Amino acid sequence: IMNIFGQLVIGPPGSGKTTYCHEMKKFLEQMGRKVAIVNVDPANEILIYKADINISQLITLQDAMAALSLGPNGGLMYCMEYLEKNIEWLLQQISNYKDYYFLFDCPGQVELYTHHSAIKNITASLIKFGLHLCCVHLVDSHYCSDSSKFISTLMLSLSTMLQIELPHINVLSKIDILSQYGDKLQFGIDFYTEVLDLDYLLESLDENPITRRYKKLNAALVSLVENYSLVSFLPLNIKDQQCMLRLKNAIDKANGYIFGSGEQRTIQSLLSSAIGAEFEQDRTGYYRDVYSDDTEMTL
Repeated sequence: IMNIFGQLVIGPPGSGKTTYCHEMKKFLEQMGRKVAIVNVDPANEILIYKADINISQLITLQDAMAALSLGPNGGLMYCMEYLEKNIEWLLQQISNYKDYYFLFDCPGQVELYTHHSAIKNITASLIKFGLHLCCVHLVDSHYCSDSSKFISTLMLSLSTMLQIELPHINVLSKIDILSQYGDKLQFGIDFYTEVLDLDYLLESLDENPITRRYKKLNAALVSLVENYSLVSFLPLNIKDQQCMLRLKNAIDKANGYIFGSGEQRTIQSLLSSAIGAEFEQDRTGYYRDVYSDDTEMTL
């Protein structure tokens, strides 16, 4: 049994998972970590990074579709089930990377995380093998510009959290381009990241003649999210080092890296993790230039 840490990076298509893995690897390597990226998406044939472990060595989507006469979604489901049945192959590949931190770049089909069991079972096998994982769920921040889309995003995040059963960090990705939708945002960014009083969203939906017809359904969905009180988001501009640092700190707390590694295990950092507190230097500059591409960080 190994004692290793990593991130399970999930999210809908186009949410920026592959770019995130590429940039997060570079960011962590600057801090001295050895990082390996695992491509778990058999449909992701054009990678911007060099995958240290690639599911295409085991099975490809095209082969599954051709052999079983399946479409893209059915083929992807089969590939995940095939990986689940051959999980020893993945565990053997992981065991070849001693003292590495792992980033799992996962497929974008949301049904894999809301009700299909393959990813859940694969994750359980990884945990049994000794991996300490945190699920990083990326959603595109432009959904904030539409109240109905944001409610669906909340439901997707909640369903995924309950299904995957891992420490979970929800992320609003591409926050740097949110300014393009500034005229459509009805509330400040804090409203969407902290998931504040959702009754205000219901009021905005009632103003729309199309969504007003589903008033009771919208109210029930909002009530479900609020009753669980689990969903919140961290904003991410992949080019903003301060955003990356804050997200990295949150993930390290969630998967236990800050307790299980020898990296900067100071009394201050351990206490702040234990009580969920943040010190002034952690907060400084977080929302500064949130739309800027040139924010710098001194490590």
